[in-house]
Amino acid sequence: MEIFHISAECYPMAKVGGLADVVGALPKYQKNAGHEVRVVVPCYDTKFRNENDFERVHQGSISLGDFDFPFSILKEINDKLGYELYLIEIEELFNRSNVYGYEDDIERFLSFQIAALDWISSRNTIPDIINCHDHHTGLIPFMVKYVYKYENLRSVRTVITIHNGLYQGWFGFDKLHYLPEFDLIHVGFLEWDHSINSLAVGVKCAHAVTTVSPSYLNEINISANGLEALFRSVRDKSKGILNGIDFEVWNPFKDQMIAENYSVETSESGKQKNKEKLCEQFDLDPAKPLFSFIGRLFEEKGGDLLPQASALALSENYENINILILGSGNSAIEEQLIQLRNDYNGNYNVFIGYNEELAHLIYAGSDYILMPSRVEPCGLNQMYALRYGTIPIVRRTGGLRDTVIDFGDNGNGICHDQASVGDICYSINRAVKLYGDKINFYKIRKMGMGIDHSWERVCQEYIEIYTLIIEKNEV
Repeated sequence: MEIFHISAECYPMAKVGGLADVVGALPKYQKNAGHEVRVVVPCYDTKFRNENDFERVHQGSISLGDFDFPFSILKEINDKLGYELYLIEIEELFNRSNVYGYEDDIERFLSFQIAALDWISSRNTIPDIINCHDHHTGLIPFMVKYVYKYENLRSVRTVITIHNGLYQGWFGFDKLHYLPEFDLIHVGFLEWDHSINSLAVGVKCAHAVTTVSPSYLNEINISANGLEALFRSVRDKSKGILNGIDFEVWNPFKDQMIAENYSVETSESGKQKNKEKLCEQFDLDPAKPLFSFIGRLFEEKGGDLLPQASALALSENYENINILILGSGNSAIEEQLIQLRNDYNGNYNVFIGYNEELAHLIYAGSDYILMPSRVEPCGLNQMYALRYGTIPIVRRTGGLRDTVIDFGDNGNGICHDQASVGDICYSINRAVKLYGDKINFYKIRKMGMGIDHSWERVCQEYIEIYTLIIEKNEV
């Protein structure tokens, strides 16, 4: 079948979070399974865009109310990601270094969706599936069904994959005229709580809804930033599919970004050499267990808990632990984490920002990864950590609940129930004791490295959903 993935992010073209990793990997495995797969993202001013070759395969113009924007479709010539990557170039709106955070984001992503459908509808062949990702593409299922100029796309089945339901793409009906013409009898599909809610539109109109873990599908029925009733109403067309990770990118045996490659059999010595490299870089003691955090420093990820939890854990275990944090986000949290270096120099360090190579080294060199998330639709960090023999310490929520089982229950990690300083510190204390029990510590480490979180399994689940909605042939 012919499949289009449409997304605001795709690694390595543009990455803010896990959305990019999924859209960067899933299409490759669908292509390997014998399908025609194309990925469409905006043309941001990024390193990947500037360092690779593209050809212009289509040109057009779209209107948002009184505003006209010319656009081009650029194709990456060499298909080096393992599938066809297309960029939608709208100079005025997307020739910027950041993915999000602009005052005209509504106009940017509306234009992106319209340009994508204009191009797809102009092609000689009509795709079988359009898989939309998060609210930035949530209007596509509506437009495919009801916009007049896309009538030739009526047979296309649409899927919306929810990576994070907290972000929904709200905007007012004063911008309704931005949408291409449709019969206003269908305007109710756009409305949620007296506004247009892009994510709600996608959920209402798509032929299938997927979330990035089974537990997250259950959670959004209870807590979804106002959309709980909607998610309950579409449960019969919804499925939670746990994300995979790209074993070609995340493989300690072949990873070129780490200091020493290793396998399950050589993990003890291999991880120690990576730990030594990491500790040398950040002035830490490789003889002590290393607890790390990688991610965005926001409340959603439990980032606001890290300063106090780190200080308390270091006070209680000053001679026994190191803590290293890699992340960025809330400036107040960043400042608190930086200040901790003054009090715990030699046992604690922080890198504000994001560095892909450093992230790989942290996974390879750490003993534990901290994930005290309040919300975690799937989580990939814990899967990366397991793959690299780093034991996850997680709060039971979303995909963390689906992937990490407490070692007290013969599992692969350490779990706690509350997003609180007390729970984090209690878990760290348990981890310190486990680190001293080398037989069990290495047993749990190797157990995690052997778990199959590959995309081959996940890919087949998506194909089954596509096949089902095609066979149903619903309008």
